[in-house]
Parts: sequence; C-alpha cells; structure tokens
Amino acid sequence: MSAKNFRPRRFDLIAFDWDGTLFDSTAIIVRCIQAAVRDVGGTVPADKEAAYVIGMGLMQALAHAAPDVPPEKYTELGNRYRFHYIQHQDDLSLFDGVLPLLNDLRERGHLLAVATGKSRRGLDDALHSVDLRGVFDGSRTADQTAGKPHPLMLQELMAEFDVAPERLLMIGDTTHDLQMAVNARCASVGVSYGAHEPDAFHALQPLAVVHSVRELHDWLLHNA
Repeated sequence: MSAKNFRPRRFDLIAFDWDGTLFDSTAIIVRCIQAAVRDVGGTVPADKEAAYVIGMGLMQALAHAAPDVPPEKYTELGNRYRFHYIQHQDDLSLFDGVLPLLNDLRERGHLLAVATGKSRRGLDDALHSVDLRGVFDGSRTADQTAGKPHPLMLQELMAEFDVAPERLLMIGDTTHDLQMAVNARCASVGVSYGAHEPDAFHALQPLAVVHSVRELHDWLLHNA
C-alpha cells in the first residue's frame, strides 16, 4: 500500500517499547540477568522468570528476578548486568522489517516515540548503534520518569506533543507495556514475539495481538 492511499490517522502518536518489540534482544537480556545473579551469589532465575522482568527499570527488574539477593548487593548486581550486556550489545539488531514500518508511519504523519525500561544512556547508545537518530520524535526511559507499568512515561509524552490519551497507541511485548497503557487510559497493541507469553495480554484488552513485525506493519497501516 502506498503512502498516498493510507487511511486517515486514528492515532497521532505511536509509542513503542524497545527491547523485544523493535530490538531483538530478549534472549541476550535473559542470559545477562542470569549471569549477573550468578555473579553475586543469588539463585539464578529460570528463563521465564528472567524474561518476565524485561521492560521494568533495571534495578526493579533485577530485584524482582533475584529476590534472595540482599539490597546491599543491588549496586554490584546492576554493575554485573551492565558488564555482561556490554559484551553482547554489538550482537543485537532491529527485528527485520522495523525500519520500513517506522518509515511508513512517519510518511503518513504519525509522531513516533520510544517508551522503554532502558536507561537514557542505554537507549541513546542503541539508537546510535542502529542508525535510528532522527526517526523518533521523542522518548522516555525508566531512569528519567517512572518504571512501567506506572503511566508517567506516556503521560509525559502526551504532554510534550499535546496529544490526548485516545490519540496515543502503545505497542509492546510485555504485560508491563500493556498495563502502562491501561493506566494512562491509552490503547495498546501487544506483540507476541518478545519477552512475555501472549496469553497474559488479553486481560489487558489490547486492540490486537500480532505475531510478527510484518503483521504489526499490516495492522497499523489498516487500523492506526
């Protein structure tokens, strides 16, 4: 479908989660969480438990994934996670099809934003490494505002761009993303190819659950 045939916009601002939604990083994040917990002597979480915390702010995520690690070790735990992640960050990339999707949305006139549990430094590094500077109109990170599912990230983006809740769509791969949208009174779409099993999405009433970037692209062209 060419840009000139796009339907009128239902949503002025589309906010994307980063890891597991645009960026193919779920498996490596799980391994880095497990390695960090092992390094500080905690009980290593299973893959499912480690994947569950993706999308939260870093320290909230690590504390949830490693409940037997005492708070006085949280700084070391965070440092060990960053150490392991840095070893792999050059192995990560956007999911196939993400750039054409974003380009089509921009051509239709949508504002695009990122709402992520990453740190500001981590997001800036990722945007630079995948040559995405200038694609997004705005972004919020967990260390700037509040971690998901608190709605502050989306509330600040709505205020920045003067967009009402009914004109914002949140897209993410975790229940934290979709619950954040509920808390901000915004619509959402869930993607099943990231960190969380999609069976948990339906209670949060996303407009759709899609199973690939191609399916997401098609849904947004017809419904956003």
